[in-house]
Amino acid sequence: MLAWSIAMPERRLWPPRRVTLVSQFLIWPPTVVIFVSAFLLGLADWNRFDWPATLRWGVGLPLVVAGNIIVWRAVFGIGIEATSGAIDHLKTDGLYRWSRNPQYVADMMILVGWVILSASGWALPVVLGGVGVLALAPFAEEPWLRRTYGDPYDAYKHRTARYLGWPER
Repeated sequence: MLAWSIAMPERRLWPPRRVTLVSQFLIWPPTVVIFVSAFLLGLADWNRFDWPATLRWGVGLPLVVAGNIIVWRAVFGIGIEATSGAIDHLKTDGLYRWSRNPQYVADMMILVGWVILSASGWALPVVLGGVGVLALAPFAEEPWLRRTYGDPYDAYKHRTARYLGWPER
């Protein structure tokens, strides 16, 4: 879905042209499957790598907790409909002041934190795939954001990083 939308933005699947029950079904179940699969596989293969507890609980758990706090704050900051691809307004304040995609960054934090916490070889491929999908998602959205919001989006893009760090120049 993302590869199609990146390659053919005029015939995109994401973001949807209209938020409907069908578009919600295409968006949320795959996301839930990634997170639930990673969680269950991590539990089933708990600490396979035998990583030190200080790494697992000192790095992994804080990433999972911070990621959840950030993602839910971002979701409620932009709104559930806009999170699902509905046209609303260009959000540039709050967490969106630091990243154009704080939800994706936070979701990646959760997944990476979980694989560190669980130290699971089984969860690792699911987490890597999930992080890959989350990293690609902005590339499907950006042409739509440019067409939808125009110059204000361009200005925002030039002052705010896609993920974290420095904005595009």
